[in-house]
Amino acid sequence: MQKYNNLLFDLDGTLTDSAPGILNCVRYALSEMNFPEPPDIMRFVGPPLCESFPDFCGMNDEQTKEAIRLYRSRYSTVGLFENTVYDGIPEMLERLKKGGRRLFVATSKPEVFSVRILDKFGLFDYFELIGGAATDGTRDTKHDVIRYLLDKADIHDTSDVLMIGDRKHDIIGAHSLGIRCMAVLWGYGSTDEFNEHGADYIISEPSDLADTLLLH
Repeated sequence: MQKYNNLLFDLDGTLTDSAPGILNCVRYALSEMNFPEPPDIMRFVGPPLCESFPDFCGMNDEQTKEAIRLYRSRYSTVGLFENTVYDGIPEMLERLKKGGRRLFVATSKPEVFSVRILDKFGLFDYFELIGGAATDGTRDTKHDVIRYLLDKADIHDTSDVLMIGDRKHDIIGAHSLGIRCMAVLWGYGSTDEFNEHGADYIISEPSDLADTLLLH
């Protein structure tokens, strides 16, 4: 493996276990709109909401906008803190930062919520920049978020950039910009998902991630 100086981390399922808050807010939105809960509601963890509500619940554009509004009304006050940091994450980030790596967050979660979560759980200061989705829907895919972050960080050479995430959307978004992706197994994705979408590396523990990236 080559040396990667610029490390882009997903948030949900990579740094924190955010499933409880996400699922509680999805259920709230569906209940308020009298929509049935779809099978395998865990599918909501990872993709942007603008894709999940139509794909998993059959909502049209107007219904999707209302579902997102309801979701965020609960998430902004309660749901974002129904969340825990995965074991070993602070130690991993500390080692990488001391090893001279530049650390960033690239998440499909709205940036305003991401900053609050990272600050609440003591992770904010590890990162040079936080890049997230825009609440007006103008930046919501992983491709768009990564591109936005690279522009903010003034990174033009992507050969030493590595995306680190736990779902296919991280792989697809990174590869669409010519960036390699390391998939992590402690989140919500699986080895089968990562292999199907061509993850460049697969890692099983935060300590292994730091060991691997600091060897080079």
